[in-house]
Formats: sequence, C-alpha cells, structure tokens
Amino acid sequence: MTNFKRISDAGNLKGKVALVRVDFNVPMENGLVTDDTRLKAAVHTVQTLRTAGAKVVLLSHFGRPNGQRVAEMSLAPIAGAFAKVLGANVSFVADCKGEHAKRAIADLQPAGVILLENTRFYKGEEKGDLELAREIASLGDIYVNDAFSAAHRRHVTTAVVAELMPAYAGINMEEELDALDKALGRPVRPVLAIVGGAKVSSKIDLLKNLVTKVDALAIGGGMANTFLYARGYSVGKSLCERDLMDTAKEIEAIAKASGCDLLLPRDVVVAREFKPNAAHRTCGLDEVSDDEMILDAGPQSVAILVAAMDVAKTIVWNGPLGAFELTPFDAATVAAAKAAAVRVKSGKLVAVAGGGDTVAALHHAGVAQDFTFVSTAGGAFLEWMEGKALPGVEALKASHLV
Repeated sequence: MTNFKRISDAGNLKGKVALVRVDFNVPMENGLVTDDTRLKAAVHTVQTLRTAGAKVVLLSHFGRPNGQRVAEMSLAPIAGAFAKVLGANVSFVADCKGEHAKRAIADLQPAGVILLENTRFYKGEEKGDLELAREIASLGDIYVNDAFSAAHRRHVTTAVVAELMPAYAGINMEEELDALDKALGRPVRPVLAIVGGAKVSSKIDLLKNLVTKVDALAIGGGMANTFLYARGYSVGKSLCERDLMDTAKEIEAIAKASGCDLLLPRDVVVAREFKPNAAHRTCGLDEVSDDEMILDAGPQSVAILVAAMDVAKTIVWNGPLGAFELTPFDAATVAAAKAAAVRVKSGKLVAVAGGGDTVAALHHAGVAQDFTFVSTAGGAFLEWMEGKALPGVEALKASHLV
C-alpha cells in the first residue's frame, strides 16, 4: 500500500489552506481532556504543514451527536488543549462549513491553526453526503488525512472530501500504512500472525483472510477454546462458542489448503473461578475438568510460539493469549510479548500489533515501545487485517487522478 500521496508530494504550500482530518475524539471529564495521546499524535503533521507555510484547518468528530448540536460534544475545549500540546495558538470556529468558517480561514495567517466544530453536528457527515463534502472542500486547497483510526468509515471528512480535491496522507497515516504494508502487504517471510481474544464470532473474517496470507497462525485466548472443542477436546466451563465448531473446522481446512500452519495451545492454565489470583493449575488438553475453565495458555504453548517467532521474519499480532487483565493469567501474553520485543530489538523481526486489548496487553508487558509499530486505530486496524478496503485509504489511493 505505497500508491498514495504524502505531504512531501504536495509541492509549494505557502499560503495554501490544508484541511486536515485528525482524530480528536479524546476522553473528556468535566470539560477537560484526560488523555492527550491523540492530540500529541497530530503534532507532527500540523508542524510539518506550518513549517511549509500552510494555513492549517483541523477537522474532527467527537462522540455521537447524531447530526445535532450537542453542547457537551463541542470541540471548543479541545482547541485549548491542543494549543498547549502544539505550543502555538489554535483558534476555534463554531462551525465546519459556511461563511463564518470561510472568513476565519481568510483572516488566518500562514502557519496559523484553526480547529473547526464537530463534523458530526451535521447528519450528512456520517452519510457521506456529497453536498456537505463540497461545502467543506470549498474551504481549502488540499486535503490531508491523518486519522487512520477513522479510515474504515466512508464519511464526508474521512473519504468523500478526499475525492474532490488533491489529497495526501498525514505523517501518522503515512507511518501506519507503511507499517501495515510491511506486515501483510509486502512482508518479509515467513509471516507469523498471533490472534487472540474472547470470541471467534468477532474475528471470522479476520481468521479466514489471515490463513491465506501468512505462513503460521497462532490462536489464543477464549477463541482458542472453540478450536480445541472442534478438535474433540473437553473445555469444561471455558468460554467456548460451540455453535461455531463447523466454522472452526472450515478455517482449519482453509489453513491446510493454503499451507498455513495453525498453532493452538498444547497445554493450558485452568481455574474454577474467574478472578485475580484464583487457585489454578497447568494441565494437558485432555485433563480439563468439567468444572474448570481455561484462562491462559501454558508454558509449553508459549515455548512453541516463541520457537515459531525464531523462524518468522514478520509478526502481526491482534489479541491477548489469555485473561491478561487477571494475574496470573497474563503470563502467556507477557512472556510472548517480551520474546517478540527481544527479537525486534535485535533486528530479527518486524512486529506490528494493533487493537485495543492488544495495545493494553503490550503496555502491561512493558514492551509496546519495542515493537516495530503499534496501531491504536482499533476498528480500522481490524478491518485492514480482514482484508477489507478502507474508504479513507482508498480515497487517498485514487487522489493521484485529481
């Protein structure tokens, strides 16, 4: 996925108006931003455009106002919070289209920054309304998308505007797409995918896509129980989607036909209670009692996974291997994450990870900063792993025709 334009391709931007789609849907409490991670993530792109002399006009959604003006969902407080992070003045305009926005942009000096009001205050935003897109596009000269986290939505400001004007990937978007290209687009093989989490039902498309793309797929977490059940093992009281037994068998068949080695736990950690530090034991797959539940992969399973890492050149990771939020059932996830990090730091692996629980697990293991790339994009990352086209990305790919 390298056929998209970057800011470096935009030419002379002095005095030009850059409409920049960011993701400022940040946690708020009592009118204050409680986590400014997404604000900090936008700084590189904004500063790059300011240095080039562009007028920077920021577009973002916040919450779900359903096409209504909801005072509590205004971006006004976020303008001040971003100004502190940016170290420069950020003006706020209480609309994202119209004469008020046009006048404010006309008065803005080169390198100035404006944050427009919540784009979802208009119903047309989430509907991909062409007229709204034309109104917003008329405000600027170029469009920059720096919100990969919203790229799976065909909304006005994530995709449709990009189809109406010269469009470029922001620095964050560029880094994300380059990392994903290294992970699955044009990876160095062999490729090992690690997929965990609670339910197979939420990741059927992902699994079916991955087994045709990677050399080995390790399945962990609650979803591994469904595969073990399909193989005839008793999983006791474990989380298990018994009605998806045939789906699990189908995925195994696709993997075999595609030459993908499917790795399931060989030993497991079981307990009778789902709580921190519950009494537990490690046992073989055929030793799980009817009143026990599988809460983690065992040390033999981790050793097999680490051995697979030694063969792999690229890892794509989504989802924990056990109930990592409860000690000691975080052991397999932490051990595997640390093993991957060591191999990345030694130059033996490219490791790309993403998904909410995955990011939390890697931070819990203390190795998030050691991975090649960790995506915080959530739904967009999952849909990319499923092999689906992301409207916000497709619009950038097509923009070279403008």
